[in-house]
Amino acid sequence: MSRAEGAPGVAHGLETVGFVLAGGQSSRMGEDKALIQLAGRPLVEHALSVLRQAGLAVLIAGARSSLKGFAPVVEDAEPGLGPLQGICAALASTPARRAVFITVDMPLLPVSLIRYLVHHAEITGSAVTVPSLNGFAQTFPAVVDRAVLPHLQKDLEAGRGGCFSSFQVAAATMGRPMSVVPVELMVQIGKVAHPNGLPAALWFLNINTPQDLRRAEGLSGNLCGAPIA
Repeated sequence: MSRAEGAPGVAHGLETVGFVLAGGQSSRMGEDKALIQLAGRPLVEHALSVLRQAGLAVLIAGARSSLKGFAPVVEDAEPGLGPLQGICAALASTPARRAVFITVDMPLLPVSLIRYLVHHAEITGSAVTVPSLNGFAQTFPAVVDRAVLPHLQKDLEAGRGGCFSSFQVAAATMGRPMSVVPVELMVQIGKVAHPNGLPAALWFLNINTPQDLRRAEGLSGNLCGAPIA
């Protein structure tokens, strides 16, 4: 189904690994979003840095070989099938028990959110763990137990490519919870915070268009994916 390029064995022996989903078509942006510059660095670097600062070994899930210089790439056997294909390929490529998935176009995510979601997944044993904002569950970031892979693959093969609905079906089929963690509550009790004070409503900004990029540039002082010294 897939293969990891660039650093064989990087995920071996780890309980949780991180994947940046970067196989989208970027049709609204007009160019590969992963390589678009924000605050002097490509978006893929921001995403990888967030996962690394959360203490995770990182890989890229997607078919774009031009990204191999940033991190090992898990290539899709059938590119163009959407993020669910990337998730399935990623889960099939690693022996780790869990994988954290973020998309390449969400540069404002705080590291503390990733850490908390992983912690929540560990203590609850949830099949899938995602955050919610204003009562609406977010598809990403997601912590996914590798055991859901056969169920996600079944949905993918049936042409049902929606990630969130597939997460729900997989969890229900397995008889294990799908945890939806309210971000506002986590902020209020001090479990999650943005280091530069950015409100939670902006953490999930997706950069899909040039207008989104300009908005993110105005917030670039709030980026969490700074290089680790």
